[in-house]
Amino acid sequence: MLNKLRILIASPASAASNNGNWQTAQRWAHFLEPQYHVEITRGWDHASNPPDLLIALHARRSADSVAACAAAGRPCILVLTGTDLYRDIRHDDHARRSLQLAQHLVLLQEAGLAELPDELHARSRVIYQSASALPPLPASDGSLSVVMIGHLRAEKDPTNFMRAARLASAPGLRFLQVGGALEEALAQQARLTEADCPAYRWLGNLPHADTRELLRRSQLLVVPSLMEGGANVIIEAVTSGVPVLASDIAGNRGMLGAGYGGYFPVGDAAALARLIGRFATDAGFAQQLRAECARRAPLFAPEHEQAALLRLVDNALTSHRTSS
Repeated sequence: MLNKLRILIASPASAASNNGNWQTAQRWAHFLEPQYHVEITRGWDHASNPPDLLIALHARRSADSVAACAAAGRPCILVLTGTDLYRDIRHDDHARRSLQLAQHLVLLQEAGLAELPDELHARSRVIYQSASALPPLPASDGSLSVVMIGHLRAEKDPTNFMRAARLASAPGLRFLQVGGALEEALAQQARLTEADCPAYRWLGNLPHADTRELLRRSQLLVVPSLMEGGANVIIEAVTSGVPVLASDIAGNRGMLGAGYGGYFPVGDAAALARLIGRFATDAGFAQQLRAECARRAPLFAPEHEQAALLRLVDNALTSHRTSS
């Protein structure tokens, strides 16, 4: 039996980080393992045998791995994150060099292509991430759980969610914030909000399975981020029948569609609170968001993501063999 080709997935995040990058790395390894020998690593350099193919998450943080792969003459697929697209490739030389060295670029939502120079478009592909469909579990007590999921860090704008919890006035609302604090000042804000706002609870970091279960038992997801490459949590909400309110940024529009009815201006807690109140009191608006999310759900089917990934990996390996 022939040995399987070896693929390294370089992820700056580890299992302990429990973030989107790690979830992507783990899911892609699962998709590829029937055909390839796959390892997830923090990075690769010349200290170990070169892989047949490198998949690198994050242009800046995996820049050394991308450069080492290029020096070894092996093909590289680079997956661009939100901080890559909407910050680092504009200012960081290491991130920009990764764009030039990688043979293939992956964007996680359709709006990301507009952030890349025209000459890189031919090397770029959109692969939507996926999640298994789960049926929603409506609340039995008549309450309405509004959840935000993501580590407390500036890019996610968690304080906007906290401010909206203080401002929202519709009856029966519960605000649940999931994620570990990466900045102590944000942890303090969460504790203060919890003390001052009885409807708000900060649950801290939870295992992924528990977070997914909490999400499907919620009625509304809020994604107030300042930048996103393609939020996994939006996919997990949509495939669980949970509608989304999201900041009006390119990364969220690329996931939910340009005409989606649940956007609010970045950083505008009052506008977010009004949308939450409208969702709680206007059954027609709530049904509109559910229907719009349901129309996007087929984009996020696991079989579509796996097929697109396998096609890209096969093309990358074939192109490398024919050009060598």
